[in-house]
Amino acid sequence: MSGKSPCIMWFRRDLRLADHPALRAAAEGGRPVVPVFIRDAVVDDMGAAPRWRLERGLEVFAEALETAGSRLVLRAGPALEVLRELVEETGADTIYWSRLYEPAARERDERVKAGLRDDGLEARSFPGHLLFEPWTVETGQGGYYKVFTPYWKAVKGRDLPAPCPKPDLTAPDRWPRSDRLADWGLARAMNRGAAVVAEHVDAGEAAANRRFGQFVARRIDDYAGARDMLAEDGTSGMSQYLTLGEISPLTLWTRSLDASGEGAETFRKELAWREFSHHLVFHTPHITEENWREEWRDFPWNDDDRRKEVIAWKRGRTGEPVVDAAMRELFVTGRMHNRARMIVASYLCKHLLCHWRIGQKWFEECLVDWDPASNALGWQWVAGSGPDAAPYFRVFNPETQAERFDPDRACRRRWLAEGEAQPTRTALSYFDAIPRSWRMDPGDPVPDRIVGLKEGRDRALAAYEEARS
Repeated sequence: MSGKSPCIMWFRRDLRLADHPALRAAAEGGRPVVPVFIRDAVVDDMGAAPRWRLERGLEVFAEALETAGSRLVLRAGPALEVLRELVEETGADTIYWSRLYEPAARERDERVKAGLRDDGLEARSFPGHLLFEPWTVETGQGGYYKVFTPYWKAVKGRDLPAPCPKPDLTAPDRWPRSDRLADWGLARAMNRGAAVVAEHVDAGEAAANRRFGQFVARRIDDYAGARDMLAEDGTSGMSQYLTLGEISPLTLWTRSLDASGEGAETFRKELAWREFSHHLVFHTPHITEENWREEWRDFPWNDDDRRKEVIAWKRGRTGEPVVDAAMRELFVTGRMHNRARMIVASYLCKHLLCHWRIGQKWFEECLVDWDPASNALGWQWVAGSGPDAAPYFRVFNPETQAERFDPDRACRRRWLAEGEAQPTRTALSYFDAIPRSWRMDPGDPVPDRIVGLKEGRDRALAAYEEARS
């Protein structure tokens, strides 16, 4: 028996043991730690694929805790109520957690911290989800950065601490009761698509470290160029692990320093783009729901997601092969190549003149690497309503993008079955993942284009000019 009051470690999107400042502080001096995950309204508001991926992450993390001599306690309900119940059951006098920065999480955490402190408890939040806390990166005038390039220049040379090692975990004298993860039904909304997506997901801290080790050893030198090629495995694949905190950005940054050259620096720049998205969400939280630029409030976007062109976009039936391939990759794997994300977003917002919120919500539903800050910034950057020096008149042409980044059509063949004499297994798996109510079949004819590329571009630019006048 330790004789010390336990610390409740409230896990959220930080499902790891290594480089975890809050967990290390919780375990300091051999204090017993009660690891807890709470299914609250913030969790229940997640889309189908993110909730499914969370279930996979929790399952693997619980196993890692068991191996470390601990366990994961699962509870459902409002966070403050649940934590107060756990304090009563365990005798804990401290509650620690890692900070999050989007509006819903911040509002919850501020309410929880105030309530626990009113109870006379020690309630503390720690860094770890980001490299740079948003309030520590300021312009020369003392404000926040609104453009990425100067933000990158401000942070790229900063000194950072070494990642902290895994702590030794001491179990409490008595464990509180725990819900069963299977009873939560987090994966239920995925329906038959869950089995298909599962083939493309390897969850957990060990998987993250394994994948990143392979990336540094084999691909980081070519990352600057290969990351844009749609059919190549040229990216790090770290986005799904970062969003659930199965690996820390500090670990990735530090290990990338072992490589030199343009590829390694480009990778760190991509980490900084993720940081920039959280920087903006912290300072301008409306970016997650509203146009970041107020002058875009009255832009004439379609905001009806029931229109036939929106349905065609979601189902990969626009008749634009690279767009359709990317949308099918999303449904089969739960992920989409970053270059493809820009192409499909531009096509929806500009060629189809649809509101970026339609695409943002669809990605919220379908991405296993969904991150509220990165998703919001990505959509607004492409749509033109976000922080970008050259916004609306950047219109990605799907044909030229495909010629440049999928020159041998390997990506399109991988994901499109219609019109192919021998469709690939990945292309056919799309029809196993989608709802039967969509009534799609690999033998269907190749769809006609729902809009001409020149027609769509001209219409988008004309709408932009009219809105400016």
